[in-house]
Amino acid sequence: MSNMPNALAGGRYQLGQLIGRGGMAEVRIALDTRLGRTVAVKIMRAELANDEIFLARFRREARSVAQMNNPNIVNIYDSGEETITTDAGDTERLPYIVMEYVKGQTLRDIIKVNGALSQRDCEQVMLGVLSALDYSHRMGIIHRDIKPGNIMISEQGVVKVMDFGIARALDDSAATMTQSQGVVGTAQYLSPEQARGEAVDMRSDLYSAGCVLYEMLTGRPPFTGDSAVAIAYQHVSEVATPPSAVVPGLPKMWDSIVAKAMAKDRQNRYATAGEFKNDILTYMNGGVPVAAAFNPLTDLSNVKARKEAEREQPTAAISQPTQAFNPVTGQFEQVPPTNAAQQNALKTRAEQRAAAAKAKKKKQIIIGSIIGAIAVIAIVVGLVFALGGSHKNTAEMVTVPECTATTSKDGLEAKLNALGLKMVEKQDTDSTEAEGTCTKMSPKAGSKVAKGSSVSVWFSAGPQSVSVPDVKGMSQSEARAKLEKAGFKVSSSVKTEDSADIDKDEVTRTDPAAGSPATKGSTITIYVSSGMTSMPNLVGQSKDAALSQYNGKFNFVVETEASDSVPSGSITRTNPAAGSTIEQGSTITIWVSTGKEKVTVPSISAGTDYATAKLQLEAVGLVAATNGPTDSSAVVVSIDPGAGSQVDKGSTVTITTKAGASGNGNGTNNGGATGE
Repeated sequence: MSNMPNALAGGRYQLGQLIGRGGMAEVRIALDTRLGRTVAVKIMRAELANDEIFLARFRREARSVAQMNNPNIVNIYDSGEETITTDAGDTERLPYIVMEYVKGQTLRDIIKVNGALSQRDCEQVMLGVLSALDYSHRMGIIHRDIKPGNIMISEQGVVKVMDFGIARALDDSAATMTQSQGVVGTAQYLSPEQARGEAVDMRSDLYSAGCVLYEMLTGRPPFTGDSAVAIAYQHVSEVATPPSAVVPGLPKMWDSIVAKAMAKDRQNRYATAGEFKNDILTYMNGGVPVAAAFNPLTDLSNVKARKEAEREQPTAAISQPTQAFNPVTGQFEQVPPTNAAQQNALKTRAEQRAAAAKAKKKKQIIIGSIIGAIAVIAIVVGLVFALGGSHKNTAEMVTVPECTATTSKDGLEAKLNALGLKMVEKQDTDSTEAEGTCTKMSPKAGSKVAKGSSVSVWFSAGPQSVSVPDVKGMSQSEARAKLEKAGFKVSSSVKTEDSADIDKDEVTRTDPAAGSPATKGSTITIYVSSGMTSMPNLVGQSKDAALSQYNGKFNFVVETEASDSVPSGSITRTNPAAGSTIEQGSTITIWVSTGKEKVTVPSISAGTDYATAKLQLEAVGLVAATNGPTDSSAVVVSIDPGAGSQVDKGSTVTITTKAGASGNGNGTNNGGATGE
């Protein structure tokens, strides 16, 4: 890039060394001199920046990407354009984006050095990538260039997705081609619809994410070739080798998950990044992924097996005898062989078919005989039971009476005894009904039983007191299922409240609280996060303590200012103010005190009248004290501290005076009043 400037935005961003270069831009490390932080600046290539349409879309996209705030997406701080003059005297515009600087390695470099990653590392990286995509898709941004080179792993192990909006800014919301009709994206991770130049949607990103997962599991991309065109063709028409076939011992379920993500028809892929993420989470926790398990159309192993079966299928039609149409019979008939070898072969095959048919018929006869014998035995046994029971059922059967929550123990026993039945009392220790309540019977009420039979009746031992499970941080459905499994009812009225640490729509607490004893069957109320929180009061705290305490919860912008009341290094004010209701993860501006404001003691010449000297000191915010006369004739002899000294605003300066009649001040103090 010609005539690269040393700084951007009027000197605010001091450019440093080159840390990355791509087909459309280069990235340099830079120092934000205003906020004193290290950033990364992406500067677009000049030949792309001269396109007015691209510039307009780039600006619009940069604004929308800057609105995104997610821990797995590299933050965008600023954007703009720098005008430079080339060696030839032409003027060029260099659009740039100022981003968060992530210290770490790209996933591409990690795979290049280490090869295939462990299953656990693959899971953790994919969860971060899919969280970023889930958020960006909900914000209306399609990445369109998901690849290992655009995924950073920080030194703390945090996954950060980069380059949101750059490829998206090249064209409108429907097409996937550049103005020169080149396909947008990187060939090895290109979705089939991108390769064909069709419209893209969020499922195109999920295909690319599936390619990245494939490469992490195997250490190589799903498709390779001599050219980008060859690779793109494979994405459209070829099926990748299943990961388990590349890495022996790799669980087959990875084949299904990858196959679901890399389905050629986007209708067969994961519908959302959240669905993709849930399958991986389910597999991590020992379950069976729901979406991937029911996707035979896109299972890589199934497709491959089907193709192999087609290749290995014998060409039976070729070896069949020749047939010709007989105009007399109107049927196709076999043409007799023309030589002895063919006749012998046909005779042998006919004998074999006859032998097989005879064996099959014999087997059918044997099986039929066995089935017939079993049927006869069943009929005889049924008749014996029917005839034997008919004598017993004629007059000895009674109906078991109904048992309800209001039926008393004594009353039910009296009813059973009156019918000639005997009650067997049992205790129901799992019931949430009041003690002594009839909960169930065996045989059930309404059943026909013989007189003299016993009827088991369960009476509640009373609701048991159990500890309320902790469901904090769960989704509403997960919390409801866990509470109901513990024997509680869950109120249909869900309450919301602000929370500093729980994501929106997740459970913050329950009433009664988790861990407290509650009666089984009692109703539990769920509280969920509104996604908002209260702005904490940071005024008076040290900057380092505040940033450490709220690291990851908010984004901070630090400014400085002088303060007479707040010590240096402590926070003087914030925006938003303390107590304000703000969205989780919001950006907060804090002002840090540099201490009291400093002022310079003015130069006051010896011989200056006292009143004038006092006014000069007060004009700069200093307080005048006097050592000597202060009447209208008093003149300055000296001041302390001396002229030019840096002192806190509001400090006291002592003026030494003498009566004016003693002289005009020339030569009496050798310039002492000025402090020189």
